[in-house]
Amino acid sequence: MIDQFINYVIRPPRAEYNPDQYLWETDFTLAGRAYKRQDMELTNGRGHILRCSHYVPSPYPEDDPLPCVIYCHGNSGCRVDANEAAVILLPSNITVFTLDFSGSGLSDGDFVSLGWHEKDDLKVVVSYLRSNKQVSRIGLWGRSMGAVTSLLYGSEDPSVAGMVLDSAFSTLYDVMMELVDVYKIRLPKFTVKMAVQYMRRVIQRKAKFDIMDLNCLQAVTQTFIPALLGHAKEDKFIHPHHSDLIYKFYAGDKSFVKFNGDHNSSRPQFFYESISIFFNKTLQPPQVFTNKPQIYNNLENLKVDTGMDESLLYEIIAHLHIASTEAASSSSAPPFLSTTESVGDILSEVSGTADKIKCENEDCCSYTSSNRESWSRCSSLQGSDSADNIVTRSSQQTSPEQFGITVRQGFVDSTAEGKKKTIKKKKTTSSTTKKQLKREKFIKLEALSQRLRFCILKVSHMKHHSH
Repeated sequence: MIDQFINYVIRPPRAEYNPDQYLWETDFTLAGRAYKRQDMELTNGRGHILRCSHYVPSPYPEDDPLPCVIYCHGNSGCRVDANEAAVILLPSNITVFTLDFSGSGLSDGDFVSLGWHEKDDLKVVVSYLRSNKQVSRIGLWGRSMGAVTSLLYGSEDPSVAGMVLDSAFSTLYDVMMELVDVYKIRLPKFTVKMAVQYMRRVIQRKAKFDIMDLNCLQAVTQTFIPALLGHAKEDKFIHPHHSDLIYKFYAGDKSFVKFNGDHNSSRPQFFYESISIFFNKTLQPPQVFTNKPQIYNNLENLKVDTGMDESLLYEIIAHLHIASTEAASSSSAPPFLSTTESVGDILSEVSGTADKIKCENEDCCSYTSSNRESWSRCSSLQGSDSADNIVTRSSQQTSPEQFGITVRQGFVDSTAEGKKKTIKKKKTTSSTTKKQLKREKFIKLEALSQRLRFCILKVSHMKHHSH
């Protein structure tokens, strides 16, 4: 039992994959723009080769360096986990760099260290990007082990522009003690502590790090990089109170988003919105301008692979139908979606509906243009979840609109003049309400279309869960 527990910490299941099958293609199109995947190998201080990929526009703008976000995966993860990050950030002119940490994926190494050695791998990547004159600011996005890695590295490098920390732990020792309860190991407390000390010695011998040194609370008190924290409320692997502690003691500007789900569940759309807006603010990428903005993601050229879980696609397409209907007319009832039709047929139908809506909404902002202005107008795309989601903000942060949250504010003016201004303001607001609702529903259609495209292109290749 103890040996299994040790392996769960330093040798969890390792992701094995074919990069040409599971990563984005070497040349691909997203939101109407061309991108490419550049694969490379870097060597860390321990002599391990790190397999890396950099997603960039094609062609790369010569005279305008672009910011880059380094995606850091979890302890059973790999570069594949960054696929969704590419979808979210590339249309905003933010490049995405991802790697298999030492001991993970296709990189060298036998063990992971939950952030201790990984921070040195991250240092190698940052050094490589700093030497590239086409890269401007650098941001970090980490999940679980990757969040700890980002936090530990960020405490040593204040030049990082911003960090997204999804499900970080405060101390590894506390996580190990809590996992004893999760796995129902019925032992007296003093016996558990003795067992953890034994595991500490074994891990030191095998993986060359001390579990007692992995203490993020010591790092956060001296870290001033702007940070967006996220944590699932039903996480039983790394409990949400770990992020609570990190948020409490974090020295820099900070925001904290809690959402439904567990450690490995998909993150809600509004959290991805928050990440996009956060990096647009901290990395300040150049604006994206196109001659004719693509109002929605064309779905007609997508092919559904055999063996794909079509129930997931039907669910997303159903919501896409609803969004399409609502965008066309707010009074329309959601159409019935028959599961007897093939997914391909439904895609053609949805695409035709979206074409029609495109013509009726030329004044709407473009989701796929992904500029900061359109994102800041975006409210939560999962409105039904918003009442259950908890958002904590530092007083040092800017307005709540930047995180895609609809904030209703009212005021009472004690003077007659103030009341007149309020009435006038209400009349003006009433005249634009329909247009605003139309815009918001159309943005919802955009996000669902984007999500569907990603689902079809990548979900069929691999059902991958990172810890």
